[in-house]
Amino acid sequence: MKKLEELKVQIFADGADKAGMLEMYNKAYIKGLTTNPTLMKKAGIANYSAFCKEVLMEIKDKPVSFEVFSDNFDEMELQAMEIASWGENVYVKIPVTNTKRETCYSLIKKLSDKKVKLNITAIMTLTQVRDVVASLNPSVPSYVSVFAGRIADTGRDPVPMMAAAVEILKVAPAAELIWASPRELLNIFQADEVGCQVITVTNDILKKLTLLGYDLDNYSLDTVKMFYDDALAAGFSI
Repeated sequence: MKKLEELKVQIFADGADKAGMLEMYNKAYIKGLTTNPTLMKKAGIANYSAFCKEVLMEIKDKPVSFEVFSDNFDEMELQAMEIASWGENVYVKIPVTNTKRETCYSLIKKLSDKKVKLNITAIMTLTQVRDVVASLNPSVPSYVSVFAGRIADTGRDPVPMMAAAVEILKVAPAAELIWASPRELLNIFQADEVGCQVITVTNDILKKLTLLGYDLDNYSLDTVKMFYDDALAAGFSI
């Protein structure tokens, strides 16, 4: 098993709790940060732009992705230009479609040609990957975010798809592939093995990094002790 420092894939922290984001930012192995409106809602964020700007006052030297939230392409463009103006390290997250299933490829091309650094999100098919890559300016830094974890939730193995996406992105040298929505620590190693440049990981999964390489016999014993202690604490009897 590779050690954390031997991995080529970059680990980005995914979250919307400012304290948690700053905690992850200060870890050397965290190379960037992402968030989204759903995470921000769960974190109780009330003022979108104020929160983002507060984060950017502390995080200036690692990429941070913030998402537009309009369903209208003209409004998306305005939001994207505003978000992009917040910092050189800002990537603007654009969903691959709006809620009406209308594709965002024209908007992606327009923004990318304006040198806006983009993070195209919610991608789940190779057709979407190809169309996104064809829309990007190949010389402008961008992320192509494939939701491998959600693909796995449908019973499909995301590894072959992610490996194919790596090949598709080779025509866009400034674009990097993100393995998004991982479900377990193993996904970091899978992403590394297929050649993904980035994986976004939530704090609850990142906490499991302490288990890397842990002796499985000891882990078995730890589990037995947990069951035993919890049964005692609950006062169970038969």
